[in-house]
Amino acid sequence: MRLIFLCIQLVQVLSEALLAPPQNVHVQGDLVTWTPAIKDSDVIYTVQYKRFWTHVNPWVLFLILSFDQAWKDLPSCIGTILNYCNVSFTKPKNSCIRLRVQAKKHKLNSKPVEACSRNGDTCTPEVSLTVRPGSLTVNLSRNHSLALEHGGHAQHRVYYAKEGELLTKYENIASSVSFSDLEPGQRYCVKIEYILYHIAVGPESCVECVVILESGQRPKLTEAIAVVVAIIVLISLITVMAYITIFHKRRVKQWLQPPCEIPNHFMIWSGPGQYLPSSSSTAEFCHIPSVVETTAQ
Repeated sequence: MRLIFLCIQLVQVLSEALLAPPQNVHVQGDLVTWTPAIKDSDVIYTVQYKRFWTHVNPWVLFLILSFDQAWKDLPSCIGTILNYCNVSFTKPKNSCIRLRVQAKKHKLNSKPVEACSRNGDTCTPEVSLTVRPGSLTVNLSRNHSLALEHGGHAQHRVYYAKEGELLTKYENIASSVSFSDLEPGQRYCVKIEYILYHIAVGPESCVECVVILESGQRPKLTEAIAVVVAIIVLISLITVMAYITIFHKRRVKQWLQPPCEIPNHFMIWSGPGQYLPSSSSTAEFCHIPSVVETTAQ
């Protein structure tokens, strides 16, 4: 009997290893999607979920999280040939759900793959990374809905590792965290999930990877922002100058003209019988005609 049991277990393990699991399993809003590992019309998919009530009495919640951890099949997505499933009815208010997808072919089952979320919401943290030489900072906020409801019992679980390694190392923290002494030039990957009473709730964030900077190296994003700002400033200056030249040409000319000044010799007062000297070296004489009146004798 023991030998038969071991054979059954071995067949099950081998069958799971033979059937490739679905890839790129993502959840966005009410839709979970995935990419088939192989194109085979005989392969079907089943979506499973696990619900976590988040807005109930803390002691009741603790008991639920401790004992109700079973995965359940999603009725509308059992044995589907599609590569997506609508999960809206499984997400009532005041709860978070985790989702996973499993491929099946006849009696072969693949390893279930959990769905991740690229967009932060009430059940998934939003990922924001800051890279510096030799270090990586994961920017997180304390002001999320779970923390406001449960205080310090709600935290972030941050997984990190070199690219290609399993994401098994993690830290449970309330807000942002920095990892130092990282290898420059190496890619490091991060994923985050909310935990409540040390139990993961809601979909985890999709894995994001960044390259750790060398000493003295600036982030490419900073350089790109500087270039974009410089281009915008240059275009703005050209636009303003063109507008002024076209529509305010006269006023510009007036601004550019030197101020009018009266020559000094114009300010000298000439008395009766005097005249102002001419600027010309050649003297000019004026003949003043006299009017003679004759009286009739």
